[in-house]
Amino acid sequence: MPVKKVRVEQPAALPAAVKELDLDLPVPTLVVSGGAAAVETAEFAHLSPIVEELAAVAERVGAAVVDGGTDEGVMRLLGEVRARAGSFPLIGVAVESLAVDPETTPHGEQALLEPNHTHVILVPGKKWGDEVPWLADVAQVLARDRPSVTVVINGGEIAYADVAASISAGRPVLAIEGTGRTADALAAASGGAQTDPHARSLVASGLVQAVDVRENHLVALEQILSRRN
Repeated sequence: MPVKKVRVEQPAALPAAVKELDLDLPVPTLVVSGGAAAVETAEFAHLSPIVEELAAVAERVGAAVVDGGTDEGVMRLLGEVRARAGSFPLIGVAVESLAVDPETTPHGEQALLEPNHTHVILVPGKKWGDEVPWLADVAQVLARDRPSVTVVINGGEIAYADVAASISAGRPVLAIEGTGRTADALAAASGGAQTDPHARSLVASGLVQAVDVRENHLVALEQILSRRN
């Protein structure tokens, strides 16, 4: 099926834009923030089972999944898993001036949209990262009074911004330990490490929790998304 795509210019117009996506709302919502272009091909084998488990949780609890929508890193893995074995809505939120359709040629800072996302919301901006507040607001509109949670897998500077936006919205954050970079820094800070001031400041909110997938296989994620308010 072709992707459902909408454009939005002003925050006040976001609820109407989301309504155009024809989703059954409100819905438990999983925000996935993670590595994009900086994820090495060799890391895919390590990250893929984690992404598959995220998708399985979303499928079981009937959640929508929201990410940056481009054909890179964790977002590519999510699209591939959704195409193979998923029915959950997978919604990308991307900067319109930088996101280009699949099978076209990106230039400069442009990136291809991942082709297996079911919905795309194109937002204004001039650089990657400008989508961050929009993505956080999309999750709010989707979930309303249903639970929502942000999961960080790997990630760079934009992942820090995603976490800050989630915290501002009162959304809990799960940092997947062992996936690298931002996720590992947040996990270490939540355990009391003093190495990363940025991570420590975010963890001080009380909303960031480290998850070791080797031990509990994302039980915490499913518990949060299954809550009844």
